[in-house]
Amino acid sequence: MSDLLNYLVQHDQNFRRARLPALYSDFRSQRTLNPDGFVANVAAWKQALSSAALAGYAPSKSTTRNHLILDLDSDSLLRSLESKQFGRPLALGTVLQDAIANGEMMSLQQFLKTKESIYYRSWGNIPWSVMSWGLKQVGIGGPGDSLPRGQFVVLQNLDAIAKAFSEAIVDRTSPFERSFSKAHFRRTFAEGLLEENQRLSETDFEVLVKFLSRDKHILATDGNTIKIRNSAEDATVTEEDSAIASLKELMEDLTRQTKILNHRIDELNLAAQDAVRRKNRVAALASLKSKKQAEANLSRRHATLSQLEDVAAKIEQAADNVQLVKVMQSSTVALRNLNAQVGGADKVDEVLDNLREQMGEVDEVGNVIAEVGPGATIDETEVDDEFEAMLAEERKKDEETERIKREAQEERESEETRLRLAELEKLGPLPVPSQMTEKDTRPITPVTTTANELGDMHIKNDNGAQKIAQKAE
Repeated sequence: MSDLLNYLVQHDQNFRRARLPALYSDFRSQRTLNPDGFVANVAAWKQALSSAALAGYAPSKSTTRNHLILDLDSDSLLRSLESKQFGRPLALGTVLQDAIANGEMMSLQQFLKTKESIYYRSWGNIPWSVMSWGLKQVGIGGPGDSLPRGQFVVLQNLDAIAKAFSEAIVDRTSPFERSFSKAHFRRTFAEGLLEENQRLSETDFEVLVKFLSRDKHILATDGNTIKIRNSAEDATVTEEDSAIASLKELMEDLTRQTKILNHRIDELNLAAQDAVRRKNRVAALASLKSKKQAEANLSRRHATLSQLEDVAAKIEQAADNVQLVKVMQSSTVALRNLNAQVGGADKVDEVLDNLREQMGEVDEVGNVIAEVGPGATIDETEVDDEFEAMLAEERKKDEETERIKREAQEERESEETRLRLAELEKLGPLPVPSQMTEKDTRPITPVTTTANELGDMHIKNDNGAQKIAQKAE
Protein backbone atom coordinates (compact mmCIF):
# COMPACT_ATOMS: atom_id res chain seq x y z
CA MET A 1 0.00 0.00 0.00
CA SER A 2 1.41 3.39 -1.01
CA ASP A 3 1.95 6.25 1.44
CA LEU A 4 -0.95 8.17 -0.10
CA LEU A 5 -3.45 5.32 0.19
CA ASN A 6 -2.19 4.40 3.65
CA TYR A 7 -2.68 8.02 4.77
CA LEU A 8 -6.27 8.07 3.46
CA VAL A 9 -7.17 4.76 5.12
CA GLN A 10 -5.81 5.94 8.48
CA HIS A 11 -7.07 9.55 8.49
CA ASP A 12 -10.20 9.70 6.30
CA GLN A 13 -13.44 8.17 7.59
CA ASN A 14 -14.77 7.88 4.06
CA PHE A 15 -11.91 5.49 3.21
CA ARG A 16 -12.68 2.82 5.74
CA ARG A 17 -12.29 -0.62 4.18
CA ALA A 18 -16.03 -1.18 3.89
CA ARG A 19 -16.27 1.87 1.57
CA LEU A 20 -13.27 1.10 -0.64
CA PRO A 21 -15.12 -1.21 -3.09
CA ALA A 22 -17.67 1.52 -3.88
CA LEU A 23 -15.03 4.25 -4.17
CA TYR A 24 -12.79 2.21 -6.50
CA SER A 25 -15.68 1.04 -8.70
CA ASP A 26 -16.88 2.73 -11.88
CA PHE A 27 -19.75 4.64 -10.33
CA ARG A 28 -20.27 7.02 -13.27
CA SER A 29 -23.56 5.37 -14.15
CA GLN A 30 -24.90 6.36 -10.71
CA ARG A 31 -25.16 9.96 -11.92
CA THR A 32 -28.61 9.08 -13.28
CA LEU A 33 -29.41 5.76 -11.56
CA ASN A 34 -28.42 6.73 -8.01
CA PRO A 35 -27.68 10.48 -7.80
CA ASP A 36 -27.23 10.45 -4.00
CA GLY A 37 -24.67 7.67 -4.16
CA PHE A 38 -22.84 9.40 -7.00
CA VAL A 39 -22.64 12.69 -5.09
CA ALA A 40 -21.43 10.91 -1.94
CA ASN A 41 -18.63 9.11 -3.78
CA VAL A 42 -17.52 12.24 -5.64
CA ALA A 43 -17.51 14.28 -2.41
CA ALA A 44 -15.48 11.60 -0.61
CA TRP A 45 -12.81 11.61 -3.34
CA LYS A 46 -12.63 15.42 -3.43
CA GLN A 47 -12.13 15.66 0.31
CA ALA A 48 -9.55 12.87 0.26
CA LEU A 49 -7.45 14.45 -2.50
CA SER A 50 -7.64 17.86 -0.86
CA SER A 51 -6.53 16.65 2.57
CA ALA A 52 -3.79 14.46 1.09
CA ALA A 53 -2.38 17.38 -0.90
CA LEU A 54 -2.46 19.69 2.14
CA ALA A 55 -0.67 17.06 4.24
CA GLY A 56 2.01 16.65 1.56
CA TYR A 57 1.13 13.12 0.42
CA ALA A 58 0.02 13.93 -3.12
CA PRO A 59 2.63 12.99 -5.75
CA SER A 60 4.66 15.79 -7.32
CA LYS A 61 7.25 16.10 -10.08
CA SER A 62 9.41 18.48 -8.06
CA THR A 63 11.48 17.55 -5.02
CA THR A 64 9.53 20.08 -2.92
CA ARG A 65 5.98 18.87 -2.55
CA ASN A 66 3.17 21.27 -3.32
CA HIS A 67 0.40 21.67 -0.76
CA LEU A 68 -1.95 23.94 -2.68
CA ILE A 69 -1.54 22.34 -6.10
CA LEU A 70 -2.45 18.90 -7.39
CA ASP A 71 -0.02 17.63 -10.03
CA LEU A 72 -1.80 15.61 -12.73
CA ASP A 73 0.87 15.67 -15.44
CA SER A 74 1.33 11.89 -15.32
CA ASP A 75 -0.25 8.70 -14.02
CA SER A 76 1.62 9.07 -10.73
CA LEU A 77 -1.62 9.88 -8.88
CA LEU A 78 -3.31 6.72 -10.15
CA ARG A 79 -0.25 4.64 -9.26
CA SER A 80 -0.20 6.12 -5.77
CA LEU A 81 -3.85 5.17 -5.27
CA GLU A 82 -3.52 1.67 -6.73
CA SER A 83 -4.62 -1.16 -4.42
CA LYS A 84 -3.73 -4.83 -4.77
CA GLN A 85 -7.29 -5.80 -3.91
CA PHE A 86 -9.28 -3.14 -5.78
CA GLY A 87 -6.86 -1.94 -8.44
CA ARG A 88 -6.98 1.69 -9.58
CA PRO A 89 -9.98 3.98 -9.00
CA LEU A 90 -12.01 3.78 -12.21
CA ALA A 91 -14.00 7.00 -11.81
CA LEU A 92 -11.23 9.30 -10.59
CA GLY A 93 -11.25 11.25 -13.87
CA THR A 94 -14.94 12.00 -13.40
CA VAL A 95 -14.28 13.23 -9.86
CA LEU A 96 -11.53 15.61 -10.96
CA GLN A 97 -13.50 16.96 -13.91
CA ASP A 98 -16.49 17.55 -11.63
CA ALA A 99 -14.24 19.48 -9.24
CA ILE A 100 -12.93 21.62 -12.10
CA ALA A 101 -16.42 22.21 -13.45
CA ASN A 102 -17.68 23.36 -10.04
CA GLY A 103 -14.78 25.75 -9.46
CA GLU A 104 -13.26 23.67 -6.64
CA MET A 105 -10.09 23.23 -8.70
CA MET A 106 -8.62 25.58 -11.26
CA SER A 107 -5.80 25.27 -13.74
CA LEU A 108 -2.62 26.80 -12.30
CA GLN A 109 -1.90 28.79 -15.45
CA GLN A 110 -5.42 30.17 -15.59
CA PHE A 111 -5.39 30.99 -11.86
CA LEU A 112 -2.20 33.06 -12.14
CA LYS A 113 -3.11 34.87 -15.35
CA THR A 114 -6.69 35.86 -14.68
CA LYS A 115 -7.10 39.44 -13.46
CA GLU A 116 -10.61 39.10 -12.10
CA SER A 117 -11.31 37.56 -8.72
CA ILE A 118 -12.19 33.90 -8.75
CA TYR A 119 -15.25 34.86 -6.71
CA TYR A 120 -16.47 37.21 -9.42
CA ARG A 121 -17.87 34.46 -11.58
CA SER A 122 -18.81 30.99 -10.43
CA TRP A 123 -18.42 28.04 -12.73
CA GLY A 124 -20.89 26.09 -10.65
CA ASN A 125 -23.81 27.76 -12.43
CA ILE A 126 -22.81 26.25 -15.79
CA PRO A 127 -24.66 22.99 -16.63
CA TRP A 128 -22.53 19.85 -16.53
CA SER A 129 -23.14 19.00 -20.18
CA VAL A 130 -22.01 22.44 -21.34
CA MET A 131 -18.98 22.42 -19.04
CA SER A 132 -17.99 18.92 -20.10
CA TRP A 133 -18.12 19.95 -23.77
CA GLY A 134 -16.08 23.07 -23.03
CA LEU A 135 -13.44 21.13 -21.13
CA LYS A 136 -13.08 18.68 -23.98
CA GLN A 137 -12.52 21.54 -26.41
CA VAL A 138 -9.48 22.68 -24.41
CA GLY A 139 -8.12 19.17 -23.98
CA ILE A 140 -9.48 18.43 -20.51
CA GLY A 141 -11.60 15.32 -20.32
CA GLY A 142 -12.41 13.03 -23.16
CA PRO A 143 -13.87 9.60 -23.83
CA GLY A 144 -14.58 7.76 -20.65
CA ASP A 145 -13.97 10.86 -18.54
CA SER A 146 -10.22 10.36 -18.52
CA LEU A 147 -7.91 11.93 -15.97
CA PRO A 148 -7.25 15.64 -16.63
CA ARG A 149 -3.66 16.69 -17.31
CA GLY A 150 -1.82 19.60 -15.80
CA GLN A 151 -1.41 21.35 -12.46
CA PHE A 152 -4.55 22.43 -10.63
CA VAL A 153 -4.98 24.74 -7.65
CA VAL A 154 -7.05 23.20 -4.84
CA LEU A 155 -9.17 26.13 -3.63
CA GLN A 156 -10.21 24.43 -0.40
CA ASN A 157 -6.57 24.19 0.66
CA LEU A 158 -5.97 27.75 -0.46
CA ASP A 159 -8.77 29.00 1.79
CA ALA A 160 -7.33 27.06 4.75
CA ILE A 161 -3.83 28.53 4.31
CA ALA A 162 -5.26 32.03 3.81
CA LYS A 163 -7.10 31.72 7.13
CA ALA A 164 -3.90 30.58 8.88
CA PHE A 165 -2.01 33.53 7.33
CA SER A 166 -4.63 36.01 8.54
CA GLU A 167 -4.27 34.68 12.09
CA ALA A 168 -0.46 34.90 11.88
CA ILE A 169 -0.42 38.62 10.97
CA VAL A 170 -2.86 39.91 13.57
CA ASP A 171 -0.11 41.52 15.68
CA ARG A 172 1.68 43.17 12.73
CA THR A 173 0.43 46.73 12.99
CA SER A 174 3.31 49.07 12.11
CA PRO A 175 4.39 49.71 8.48
CA PHE A 176 7.85 48.34 9.28
CA GLU A 177 6.36 44.99 10.32
CA ARG A 178 4.09 44.77 7.27
CA SER A 179 6.53 45.36 4.40
CA PHE A 180 8.63 42.57 2.89
CA SER A 181 10.68 41.79 -0.13
CA LYS A 182 9.49 38.74 -2.03
CA ALA A 183 12.34 36.53 -0.75
CA HIS A 184 11.99 37.83 2.81
CA PHE A 185 8.25 37.18 2.72
CA ARG A 186 8.88 33.54 1.79
CA ARG A 187 11.47 33.05 4.52
CA THR A 188 9.20 34.66 7.11
CA PHE A 189 6.05 32.65 6.39
CA ALA A 190 7.50 29.43 4.96
CA GLU A 191 6.84 27.69 8.25
CA GLY A 192 3.93 28.01 10.62
CA LEU A 193 1.12 27.95 8.07
CA LEU A 194 1.12 24.16 7.80
CA GLU A 195 1.04 21.45 10.42
CA GLU A 196 3.92 19.14 11.35
CA ASN A 197 6.62 21.72 10.44
CA GLN A 198 6.01 21.45 6.70
CA ARG A 199 6.97 24.24 4.31
CA LEU A 200 5.13 25.75 1.37
CA SER A 201 6.85 25.38 -1.98
CA GLU A 202 7.81 28.30 -4.19
CA THR A 203 4.80 27.64 -6.43
CA ASP A 204 2.55 27.50 -3.36
CA PHE A 205 3.78 30.95 -2.33
CA GLU A 206 3.17 32.35 -5.79
CA VAL A 207 -0.40 31.07 -5.70
CA LEU A 208 -0.93 32.28 -2.12
CA VAL A 209 0.31 35.82 -2.81
CA LYS A 210 -1.92 36.03 -5.88
CA PHE A 211 -4.91 34.83 -3.94
CA LEU A 212 -4.35 37.12 -0.92
CA SER A 213 -3.81 40.20 -3.09
CA ARG A 214 -6.37 39.71 -5.85
CA ASP A 215 -9.17 37.79 -4.14
CA LYS A 216 -8.84 38.49 -0.40
CA HIS A 217 -7.38 42.03 -0.53
CA ILE A 218 -5.03 41.23 2.35
CA LEU A 219 -1.77 41.90 0.49
CA ALA A 220 -0.53 44.49 -1.99
CA THR A 221 2.38 43.68 -4.30
CA ASP A 222 4.27 45.09 -7.27
CA GLY A 223 6.14 41.88 -8.01
CA ASN A 224 9.17 42.65 -5.84
CA THR A 225 7.70 44.13 -2.66
CA ILE A 226 4.83 42.63 -0.68
CA LYS A 227 2.88 44.69 1.83
CA ILE A 228 0.27 43.56 4.32
CA ARG A 229 -2.60 45.98 3.90
CA ASN A 230 -4.77 47.50 6.57
CA SER A 231 -8.20 49.04 6.21
CA ALA A 232 -6.83 52.59 5.86
CA GLU A 233 -4.38 51.86 3.03
CA ASP A 234 -4.86 51.48 -0.69
CA ALA A 235 -3.74 48.55 -2.82
CA THR A 236 -0.54 50.17 -4.11
CA VAL A 237 3.02 49.66 -2.93
CA THR A 238 4.72 53.00 -2.21
CA GLU A 239 8.39 53.94 -2.34
CA GLU A 240 8.45 53.91 1.45
CA ASP A 241 7.22 50.32 1.44
CA SER A 242 9.94 49.28 -1.01
CA ALA A 243 12.62 51.06 1.03
CA ILE A 244 11.48 49.36 4.23
CA ALA A 245 11.41 45.98 2.49
CA SER A 246 14.96 46.44 1.16
CA LEU A 247 16.21 47.57 4.56
CA LYS A 248 14.66 44.57 6.32
CA GLU A 249 16.13 42.14 3.78
CA LEU A 250 19.59 43.71 4.14
CA MET A 251 19.38 43.47 7.94
CA GLU A 252 18.36 39.84 7.67
CA ASP A 253 21.30 39.11 5.34
CA LEU A 254 23.76 40.81 7.69
CA THR A 255 22.36 38.89 10.66
CA ARG A 256 22.80 35.65 8.76
CA GLN A 257 26.39 36.66 7.83
CA THR A 258 27.26 37.41 11.45
CA LYS A 259 26.10 33.93 12.46
CA ILE A 260 28.24 32.39 9.73
CA LEU A 261 31.27 34.47 10.75
CA ASN A 262 30.84 33.54 14.41
CA HIS A 263 30.79 29.89 13.45
CA ARG A 264 33.83 30.41 11.20
CA ILE A 265 35.77 32.09 14.03
CA ASP A 266 35.00 29.21 16.38
CA GLU A 267 36.22 26.69 13.78
CA LEU A 268 39.46 28.62 13.13
CA ASN A 269 40.11 28.93 16.86
CA LEU A 270 39.76 25.16 17.30
CA ALA A 271 41.99 24.58 14.27
CA ALA A 272 44.69 26.86 15.70
CA GLN A 273 44.57 25.08 19.05
CA ASP A 274 44.83 21.71 17.33
CA ALA A 275 47.80 22.91 15.28
CA VAL A 276 49.55 24.14 18.46
CA ARG A 277 49.05 20.75 20.10
CA ARG A 278 50.57 19.12 17.02
CA LYS A 279 53.49 21.57 17.06
CA ASN A 280 52.50 22.75 13.55
CA ARG A 281 53.51 26.39 13.63
CA VAL A 282 52.60 27.17 10.01
CA ALA A 283 49.04 25.80 10.31
CA ALA A 284 48.52 27.53 13.65
CA LEU A 285 49.63 30.92 12.29
CA ALA A 286 47.47 30.51 9.18
CA SER A 287 44.43 29.68 11.29
CA LEU A 288 45.05 32.63 13.59
CA LYS A 289 45.49 34.96 10.61
CA SER A 290 42.23 33.79 9.06
CA LYS A 291 40.56 34.14 12.46
CA LYS A 292 41.71 37.78 12.74
CA GLN A 293 40.34 38.53 9.26
CA ALA A 294 37.03 36.90 10.15
CA GLU A 295 36.86 38.90 13.38
CA ALA A 296 37.52 42.12 11.45
CA ASN A 297 34.74 41.25 8.99
CA LEU A 298 32.44 40.39 11.87
CA SER A 299 33.16 43.74 13.51
CA ARG A 300 32.32 45.58 10.29
CA ARG A 301 29.12 43.58 9.88
CA HIS A 302 28.06 44.40 13.43
CA ALA A 303 28.81 48.10 12.91
CA THR A 304 26.76 48.16 9.70
CA LEU A 305 23.96 46.20 11.31
CA SER A 306 23.90 48.64 14.23
CA GLN A 307 23.56 51.57 11.83
CA LEU A 308 20.75 49.84 9.97
CA GLU A 309 18.96 49.11 13.23
CA ASP A 310 19.16 52.81 14.10
CA VAL A 311 17.67 53.66 10.73
CA ALA A 312 14.93 51.08 11.23
CA ALA A 313 14.12 52.55 14.64
CA LYS A 314 13.85 56.05 13.13
CA ILE A 315 11.59 54.74 10.38
CA GLU A 316 9.33 53.08 12.93
CA GLN A 317 9.26 56.28 14.97
CA ALA A 318 8.40 58.33 11.88
CA ALA A 319 5.65 55.85 10.98
CA ASP A 320 4.24 56.13 14.49
CA ASN A 321 4.32 59.92 14.19
CA VAL A 322 2.40 59.71 10.94
CA GLN A 323 -0.25 57.56 12.60
CA LEU A 324 -0.36 59.93 15.57
CA VAL A 325 -0.85 62.97 13.36
CA LYS A 326 -3.61 61.19 11.45
CA VAL A 327 -5.36 60.31 14.70
CA MET A 328 -5.03 63.90 15.93
CA GLN A 329 -6.43 65.23 12.65
CA SER A 330 -9.40 62.92 12.80
CA SER A 331 -9.90 63.81 16.46
CA THR A 332 -9.85 67.50 15.57
CA VAL A 333 -12.54 66.96 12.98
CA ALA A 334 -14.62 65.00 15.46
CA LEU A 335 -14.30 67.71 18.11
CA ARG A 336 -15.16 70.42 15.59
CA ASN A 337 -18.30 68.58 14.57
CA LEU A 338 -19.33 67.99 18.19
CA ASN A 339 -18.72 71.61 19.13
CA ALA A 340 -20.76 72.67 16.12
CA GLN A 341 -23.61 70.52 17.37
CA VAL A 342 -23.33 72.14 20.83
CA GLY A 343 -23.39 75.66 19.33
CA GLY A 344 -20.68 77.30 21.46
CA ALA A 345 -20.55 78.75 24.96
CA ASP A 346 -23.24 81.41 24.29
CA LYS A 347 -25.74 78.77 23.31
CA VAL A 348 -24.89 76.72 26.41
CA ASP A 349 -25.43 79.81 28.63
CA GLU A 350 -28.76 80.42 26.96
CA VAL A 351 -29.81 76.80 27.51
CA LEU A 352 -28.80 76.96 31.17
CA ASP A 353 -30.70 80.23 31.70
CA ASN A 354 -33.81 78.75 30.16
CA LEU A 355 -33.38 75.66 32.35
CA ARG A 356 -33.10 77.75 35.52
CA GLU A 357 -36.16 79.77 34.52
CA GLN A 358 -38.24 76.65 33.98
CA MET A 359 -37.04 75.13 37.27
CA GLY A 360 -38.05 78.39 39.06
CA GLU A 361 -41.52 78.18 37.56
CA VAL A 362 -41.84 74.63 38.83
CA ASP A 363 -40.96 75.78 42.37
CA GLU A 364 -43.48 78.65 42.21
CA VAL A 365 -46.26 76.32 41.08
CA GLY A 366 -45.41 73.94 43.93
CA ASN A 367 -45.57 76.72 46.50
CA VAL A 368 -48.97 77.90 45.27
CA ILE A 369 -50.36 74.37 45.42
CA ALA A 370 -48.98 73.94 48.99
CA GLU A 371 -50.67 77.17 50.15
CA VAL A 372 -54.18 76.62 48.77
CA GLY A 373 -54.42 72.84 48.68
CA PRO A 374 -56.76 70.96 51.12
CA GLY A 375 -55.16 69.80 54.38
CA ALA A 376 -52.14 72.02 53.79
CA THR A 377 -52.35 73.67 57.34
CA ILE A 378 -50.99 71.49 60.18
CA ASP A 379 -51.60 72.19 63.90
CA GLU A 380 -48.21 71.85 65.61
CA THR A 381 -49.84 71.58 69.10
CA GLU A 382 -51.73 68.46 68.11
CA VAL A 383 -48.55 66.93 66.80
CA ASP A 384 -46.73 67.64 70.11
CA ASP A 385 -49.59 66.20 72.19
CA GLU A 386 -49.68 63.02 70.15
CA PHE A 387 -45.92 62.71 70.51
CA GLU A 388 -46.09 63.07 74.33
CA ALA A 389 -48.84 60.45 74.50
CA MET A 390 -46.71 58.03 72.53
CA LEU A 391 -43.76 58.67 74.89
CA ALA A 392 -45.97 58.05 77.98
CA GLU A 393 -47.22 54.79 76.52
CA GLU A 394 -43.69 53.70 75.82
CA ARG A 395 -42.58 54.56 79.40
CA LYS A 396 -45.51 52.57 80.83
CA LYS A 397 -44.47 49.55 78.81
CA ASP A 398 -40.90 49.86 80.07
CA GLU A 399 -42.04 50.10 83.75
CA GLU A 400 -44.25 47.02 83.41
CA THR A 401 -41.36 45.10 81.93
CA GLU A 402 -39.05 46.10 84.82
CA ARG A 403 -41.70 45.07 87.42
CA ILE A 404 -42.07 41.65 85.87
CA LYS A 405 -38.32 41.17 85.87
CA ARG A 406 -38.04 42.26 89.55
CA GLU A 407 -40.79 39.88 90.74
CA ALA A 408 -39.20 37.01 88.87
CA GLN A 409 -35.86 37.76 90.53
CA GLU A 410 -37.42 37.83 94.04
CA GLU A 411 -39.21 34.56 93.41
CA ARG A 412 -35.94 32.89 92.36
CA GLU A 413 -34.18 34.16 95.52
CA SER A 414 -36.98 32.88 97.80
CA GLU A 415 -36.82 29.46 96.21
CA GLU A 416 -33.06 29.31 96.70
CA THR A 417 -33.48 30.22 100.42
CA ARG A 418 -36.08 27.48 100.90
CA LEU A 419 -33.80 24.91 99.39
CA ARG A 420 -30.91 25.92 101.66
CA LEU A 421 -33.13 25.64 104.80
CA ALA A 422 -34.29 22.20 103.73
CA GLU A 423 -30.67 21.08 103.49
CA LEU A 424 -29.98 22.37 107.06
CA GLU A 425 -32.97 20.48 108.53
CA LYS A 426 -31.60 17.27 107.09
CA LEU A 427 -28.50 17.65 109.35
CA GLY A 428 -30.66 16.90 112.51
CA PRO A 429 -30.59 18.45 116.12
CA LEU A 430 -27.35 19.45 117.83
CA PRO A 431 -25.86 16.81 120.30
CA VAL A 432 -26.38 17.19 124.17
CA PRO A 433 -23.16 17.50 126.32
CA SER A 434 -23.96 14.41 128.48
CA GLN A 435 -24.02 12.22 125.35
CA MET A 436 -20.62 13.30 124.19
CA THR A 437 -17.75 10.80 124.29
CA GLU A 438 -14.24 11.36 125.40
CA LYS A 439 -13.39 12.33 121.91
CA ASP A 440 -15.89 15.14 122.06
CA THR A 441 -14.41 16.78 125.17
CA ARG A 442 -13.19 19.68 123.07
CA PRO A 443 -14.85 23.03 123.89
CA ILE A 444 -18.11 23.73 122.15
CA THR A 445 -18.82 27.19 120.96
CA PRO A 446 -22.39 28.11 121.86
CA VAL A 447 -24.70 28.67 118.96
CA THR A 448 -26.42 31.99 119.16
CA THR A 449 -28.21 31.77 115.85
CA THR A 450 -31.70 30.24 115.87
CA ALA A 451 -33.49 28.54 113.02
CA ASN A 452 -35.88 31.44 112.69
CA GLU A 453 -33.01 33.83 112.29
CA LEU A 454 -31.53 31.59 109.61
CA GLY A 455 -34.80 31.77 107.75
CA ASP A 456 -34.45 35.51 107.46
CA MET A 457 -31.07 35.21 105.77
CA HIS A 458 -30.73 35.38 102.04
CA ILE A 459 -28.20 32.75 101.12
CA LYS A 460 -26.72 33.53 97.73
CA ASN A 461 -24.50 30.52 96.96
CA ASP A 462 -23.29 27.17 98.15
CA ASN A 463 -20.26 28.58 99.99
CA GLY A 464 -22.57 30.59 102.27
CA ALA A 465 -24.64 27.49 103.07
CA GLN A 466 -21.53 25.54 104.08
CA LYS A 467 -20.36 28.32 106.38
CA ILE A 468 -23.74 28.38 108.20
CA ALA A 469 -23.70 24.60 108.58
CA GLN A 470 -20.21 24.69 110.20
CA LYS A 471 -21.30 27.46 112.59
CA ALA A 472 -24.40 25.43 113.69
CA GLU A 473 -22.17 22.50 114.58
